[in-house]
Amino acid sequence: MARMSYILLATLFLVVALFYPYITDSKDGERPMREIVALTTLPPALSDIISAEYEKKSKTRIIFQPIPDAGITDELLTGSDAILVVANKDTLLKAKKNFAPYISEYWDAAPESMKDENALWTGIFYDPIVFCMNADYLKANKNAPLTWQNLAKTHGVKIGMTDFLAADAMQNLLFSMIAEYGDAAAYQIWRGIHPNVIQYAKYLNNPVRQAGMGEADVAVAVESEAIRYLNDDYPLKIIYPRDGTAYMLIGSGIVKDKYAEDEVAAKEFSDWMQTDEAHQILQANGFYFIPVNPATLTYKSYAGKDLYLYTMPTNFTNEQKHNFLDRWVKYIRLGGR
Repeated sequence: MARMSYILLATLFLVVALFYPYITDSKDGERPMREIVALTTLPPALSDIISAEYEKKSKTRIIFQPIPDAGITDELLTGSDAILVVANKDTLLKAKKNFAPYISEYWDAAPESMKDENALWTGIFYDPIVFCMNADYLKANKNAPLTWQNLAKTHGVKIGMTDFLAADAMQNLLFSMIAEYGDAAAYQIWRGIHPNVIQYAKYLNNPVRQAGMGEADVAVAVESEAIRYLNDDYPLKIIYPRDGTAYMLIGSGIVKDKYAEDEVAAKEFSDWMQTDEAHQILQANGFYFIPVNPATLTYKSYAGKDLYLYTMPTNFTNEQKHNFLDRWVKYIRLGGR
């Protein structure tokens, strides 16, 4: 009898030990922990914050895996556990045939250029290129350049910018200008800007710092870095080029033919990324992007009335993009001042 009681107690202990994590995770109506995989072009500093904060809220862990330098492929999508792709627009366009349609209120509200017409992907946020001007320079120069054409024709202005070869956002600027104006007109603009560039930086923040310190009069920069330095009380002014500008768009797509439960979790995460809560978390951690969702307070705070975005798609092949960059290096960057 004693032996039987011992066996029953041991069995009960084993059952409790096995199911304890599920019992504790599910208390007070909380769902048990779930993990889903997302392929991404986001930098780890950003994706880690998103994953950690979303896990606190939802008890779902987003495991972000960087997309290889070679780019996204059908084999990568179908041969992995990834249910989500959170990436720049070029990557989403390449991968969209592997996505399942997801029509949500956020897709419906997004501008046509920031979503797929068949709801295969939806934009989350974007980061435009701006003129970040030193406040003293702007105050002393009533005719400070407000367009790309003006910037190219203004003599003596000290310009800071990141090298086209060093950052995707800057390459996107070059390709977007070529799509918008044609290659001859775009290179003419950069041929005028080049003699006034004090340094082609390796990082996106450096030109903004130069403008804030008075080393440059104008920084050609992503707005997110400009806002970050403004919030640190640097004497800067953000100017949206009046003849339009390029922007880096980040969006999400849900990979088709995966587990149904993972698809539900992916949709929930995609929706959350469109909310004020998500963007306020990004801001609190020093990431200042413009939401695609026009209903958010963040959008209303940062989407300036004078912001005109380029509309022509950059549907260039990798070979064409390589040739555009090579041409800029040979005939402008190394072509003398």
